Amino acid sequence: MPHYTRSGDDGSTTLWGGGRIAKDHPQPEAYGAIDEASSALGLGRALSTDSRTREIAIEIQRRLYLIMAELAVAPGKPIPEDFATRADDVDRLEAWAAELEDLAPPPNEFVLPGGSPGSAALDLARTTIRRAEREAVRLRGHGHPVNDETIRYLNRASSVLFDLARYEEQQAGVDAIRSRSATPSDVAAQ
Repeated sequence: MPHYTRSGDDGSTTLWGGGRIAKDHPQPEAYGAIDEASSALGLGRALSTDSRTREIAIEIQRRLYLIMAELAVAPGKPIPEDFATRADDVDRLEAWAAELEDLAPPPNEFVLPGGSPGSAALDLARTTIRRAEREAVRLRGHGHPVNDETIRYLNRASSVLFDLARYEEQQAGVDAIRSRSATPSDVAAQ
């Protein structure tokens, strides 16, 4: 049996709890951006050389999967309890950020992504989560109830991925390339 249903061929999609909306509606835009972020994070995990990076990435991907489901609930329907992002999910991210910053202190200036294959993919995931956060905020601005903890989670997740990318560079034995001091010879040395 194929995995496609043909029901979306008309440009609409089904919501959790019933009903259909256009695929370009802010709701599928938001949960679609989360899906992209999870895929980018999966790339970072696959390219990582470090088991701790992979563990953290998997845990974030699992929460992103639930956030996609949370954002896909039809308006007026209750969010299933196991979908809902909570404060303790955000607390877990903050604990990871503290752990990673102790292991690989972040630079005090912007860095250029691409120090290692794993860190480059993690930085891509970070920027994709930032876009997903903007889409979730946009969805809330259109009147859809978006859990405040979901917005907080996405915001913290992008910060953790910045830290994780720097940690991944450290584990790969490369220094982050600073944005203001990068020269062609800095890049060639990598």
